[in-house]
Amino acid sequence: QVQLVESGGGLVQAGGSLRLSCAVSGLPFSNYAMGWFRQAPGKEREIVAAINWSGDTTYHTIPVRGRFTVSRDNAKNAVYLQMDSLSPEDTAVYYCAARSGRESIVVVTTRSYDYWGQGTQVTVSS
Repeated sequence: QVQLVESGGGLVQAGGSLRLSCAVSGLPFSNYAMGWFRQAPGKEREIVAAINWSGDTTYHTIPVRGRFTVSRDNAKNAVYLQMDSLSPEDTAVYYCAARSGRESIVVVTTRSYDYWGQGTQVTVSS
């Protein structure tokens, strides 16, 4: 049974930091690229960051570049999202997702991911 379990969300003041974690089980983690997505109320789910199977290639959407950093630890079957300088616009439910493949590139479209976590709420107060 494949499981992706996010943790680390919460309420933080603007300018603060959070570190999201996603623990993955039930699949060969090092054969999967990982992505972080978010969905705010009334909006579509969007890519935040992605990382390929080895961690050599990463992508961060423009609004979070310079503030968020995606990383992974294949030995721990985990992917992380370090979020700094948070703003109220970052408030959303954050999801991690897994996509099969040992590609050098990363994929940023929602429909390309095979497995999803249940999400963790991030709320940034002004």
